[in-house]
Amino acid sequence: MVNIIERELCTNLKNIKNYKQVCKLESLYYQHGKTTVYKHSRNVAYYSLLWAKKLEKRFNIKFNYKNLIVGAFLHDLFLYDWHEKDKLHRWHGYRHPLTASKNAREMCDANEETTKIIETHMWPLTITKVPRSKEAFWYAL
Repeated sequence: MVNIIERELCTNLKNIKNYKQVCKLESLYYQHGKTTVYKHSRNVAYYSLLWAKKLEKRFNIKFNYKNLIVGAFLHDLFLYDWHEKDKLHRWHGYRHPLTASKNAREMCDANEETTKIIETHMWPLTITKVPRSKEAFWYAL
C-alpha cells in the first residue's frame, strides 16, 4: 500500500502549477524545529492520504484525493520566517492559513475547495473558519 500511496502522492504533487518553485521556497523556511516547511507539508500530505485511504477502505468514505493532497501540501505556503521578531508574525497561528490560501491561489491556481482546506486547517484555533468538506474536516483533525 505504501508504494501506491507514494505514487498517488507524487502524481498529484507534480501536477501542482509551479510545484518546483513551491518546493524550493518552502525549503527556505522552518516549521517545527529543524523541519523545513517543505518536509512538513509533504509529510502532512502523505499521512493525510494514507489515513484517508484507510478510512475509505474501512468505512467506505469517499474523498477527493486531489484536493486533499494539494490542500495538505499547500497548507503552510505562507513564505516568511514566523520565528523572526516582527509584530506581523505575532498572530501567525491565526493569520497564516489565509496567507497560505492566497499564495496557493496566486502561485498554483488552487481551486476553491483546496483553498477552503487551507483556510480551515487551523480549526478550532481559527474558530470562524470551520471545515465544510470531508477533506477539510479530516485534515483539520
